[in-house]
Amino acid sequence: MHKPKHPEPLTLPRRTLLKAAGVGAGAGLLSGIVTPASAANIWSAEYWTNKGVVKLNLWRKRVGAPKRGEAALPVVFLVHGSSNSARSSYDLSVPGKGEYSLMNVLARYGYDVWTMDHDGYGRSGSSGNNSDMASGVEDLKAAIPVVLKETGQQKAHFYGTSSGGIRAAAYAQAQPEYVGRLMLCAFTYKGNGAAEIERRRKRIEELRASPRRKRDAAMIGSIFTRDGHPEYYDPAMTAALIADEMKFGDQIPSGTYIDMAANLPIVDPKKILSPVLMLRGQFDGNSTNDDLLDFYRQLPNGDRQFVILPQTAHSAGYSKNRHLLYYALRNFLAAPAPLSA
Repeated sequence: MHKPKHPEPLTLPRRTLLKAAGVGAGAGLLSGIVTPASAANIWSAEYWTNKGVVKLNLWRKRVGAPKRGEAALPVVFLVHGSSNSARSSYDLSVPGKGEYSLMNVLARYGYDVWTMDHDGYGRSGSSGNNSDMASGVEDLKAAIPVVLKETGQQKAHFYGTSSGGIRAAAYAQAQPEYVGRLMLCAFTYKGNGAAEIERRRKRIEELRASPRRKRDAAMIGSIFTRDGHPEYYDPAMTAALIADEMKFGDQIPSGTYIDMAANLPIVDPKKILSPVLMLRGQFDGNSTNDDLLDFYRQLPNGDRQFVILPQTAHSAGYSKNRHLLYYALRNFLAAPAPLSA
């Protein structure tokens, strides 16, 4: 692992904040301490970790540089989806169009916010595999020890959008001991009746033919038109996203598309032990209400919420109505823990 870009290595004491026997109990201790910091100076740093021989790039933002001996901030880890890398997904700048960086938003709410380019995306190296969901879980297994060491926490909250939600939930299923609260946006469970999943199923042989698929400017633009509501997205945002992503080339891994076309369900809801927030855009073609409610009803933790975002399609974080997403995330993260019996 390369050294982070702050003046000296950070060695914060670990604190056990989630001590209760129940997974839901204690979650508020990790999340309920935050206060808004709207005019704060946001600090950032780049980190690296290794998954075997593959170098994975991590990006971190928070209010102010870490200081020795300070109280550890609650951590939120953002997991990107199939077609765009981490920073363009969660730290996009669109001059003159308001805040598009979820990292900045959460940092101002008082969180220590992290994200990572998965194997074969963005600034990370590539193993040559197709970066399917299982590979994404291994990426997270390589990244989270770095996050916990640098922050002094023992758990992180996770947010994932689209296939990033599936990756995050699959990681929560595999390593629940490191997961605080789990937020799944634009998630797909079985995908039955979902227009975009049906389109991918029709392309399955094409997708299986190569570990990488075409992802050019037109494909990125189609993310915001395919659900039939392009009016929910600002063309300036789309242009900024395309410019940011195309510097990484016009091909990306095909694995998550294959999984979503042929291998659903990836996640067993009965094995997700953490509190869960599920968010669906009103016109999201990657799922249906029935599909997601089927998943939601099977979650074992009573600390759960299901939210439909009005006048929103698949990509809530890029939409004109992204403030509704911010509101839902802020309230779920800051929820107090239930009293134990």
